[in-house]
Amino acid sequence: MKKILFVASEAVPFVKTGGLADVVGSLPKCFDQEYYDVRVMIPKYLCIKEELRNQMTYVDHFYMDYLGQSRYVGILQCVWDGITFYFIDNEGYYQGPKPYGDWYQDLEKFCFFSRAALSSLPVIGFQPDVVHCHDWQTGLIPVLLKDRFREGDFFRNMKSVITIHNLKFQGVWDVKTIQALTCLPDYYFTPDKLEAYKDGNLLKGGIVYADAITTVSETYAQEIKMPFYGEGLDGLMRAREGSLRGIVNGIDYDEFDPETDSYIVENYNLRNFRKEKEKNKAALQKELSLAQDESKFMIGIVSRLTDQKGLDLIQCVMDELCQDNIQLVILGTGEERYENMFRHYAWKYPDKVSANIYYSEAMSHKIYAACDAFLMPSLFEPCGLSQLMALRYGTVPVVRETGGLKDTVEPYNEYESKGTGFSFANYNAHEMLGAVRYAQRIYYDKRREWNKIIDRAMSKDYSWKTSAMKYQELYDWLTGC
Repeated sequence: MKKILFVASEAVPFVKTGGLADVVGSLPKCFDQEYYDVRVMIPKYLCIKEELRNQMTYVDHFYMDYLGQSRYVGILQCVWDGITFYFIDNEGYYQGPKPYGDWYQDLEKFCFFSRAALSSLPVIGFQPDVVHCHDWQTGLIPVLLKDRFREGDFFRNMKSVITIHNLKFQGVWDVKTIQALTCLPDYYFTPDKLEAYKDGNLLKGGIVYADAITTVSETYAQEIKMPFYGEGLDGLMRAREGSLRGIVNGIDYDEFDPETDSYIVENYNLRNFRKEKEKNKAALQKELSLAQDESKFMIGIVSRLTDQKGLDLIQCVMDELCQDNIQLVILGTGEERYENMFRHYAWKYPDKVSANIYYSEAMSHKIYAACDAFLMPSLFEPCGLSQLMALRYGTVPVVRETGGLKDTVEPYNEYESKGTGFSFANYNAHEMLGAVRYAQRIYYDKRREWNKIIDRAMSKDYSWKTSAMKYQELYDWLTGC
């Protein structure tokens, strides 16, 4: 049996700030447990809900020299959905109301976490064949496995994988600081290792030293080899392209299932969505005080309100869009200018626009179930989960052709009656508006064709099972069997 350890900064259901937590918490339970023993290790944040912390049991503790002090490392454990989760405890580092905060403190606490995670493995008696790291917070681990941890028999044959969920975030500070926090010698801080543009870079270290690199869609794996998407590391990504794979994320099909979803008013499935789905629209229109018209084309947006998500495109054509026979429902928080922009249009067009500037899991499910279309005009999107949820609920995505959006949404072709959504190629506001209006035309004038698009969308399988098979192939390739 192969032993795999996921090491990350967050995982559902314990702590979540984004899609990383969904991957780390959901993917491990989808491996073939007859052949793979997959476990997860994250920090024990004090912001984890008390009822979840109460389910953790003490395993052991030890003291580790770090930055000239002997520091406490506690190890706790919890079995959730059949998967063993380990938690690294040090209240000095992991207190506070949220997992991330001050950049400098984050750098220190995740350098500590990376070293503590590896040091804890002999203590708990778990010797993984592969340590699977996620994002810059664990970028130091592949470096350590090739450095001082290589000396002992326990670690000598361990392989490392690093998954890039978003290349924009790299763990960068000046070389002197990163060298102090990582406790690495000068040798590592050269342009072919952890130094990048005269700064220290933790993610770069992980990419250089990992045995394999993955990212969360095939298209994004190609994009990050180009300067526009490469965030300054495109040359390195080209140099390591032989070890780079793109594996599309999935979603938890138990959690996102319109047939059993307890958040929505009327459950439905592939067979009966024509009659039952619109009941969710009527309920949402009533709840949000929109014009009550079940035939109106309703567009949903569930997103962080940031530039990356293409909201400047929406801002450019918002007045034009609101002249159409549509309704627009927004859910999310982010940059103040976008929050206020959506509030303004909700005030200006109260029967057409609903701006919900907060986040609610329940409301997100209602939007996926109620809307006819789902708008994601991202500037870049490593994978994206929202479009997968939209497909699952028969809410037709309208997306820009980038990253995972291009990989998971097949553009509609009315001449061949193919496709699961609508897309546009260039980062242009009126090209986006054209795609939305094309979707509207099919919805209003060719309803039978629209329903066929929903049929194809809901028939797609973007569960974690498909992704898990590709990761299993990667682990087998790494371990030589």
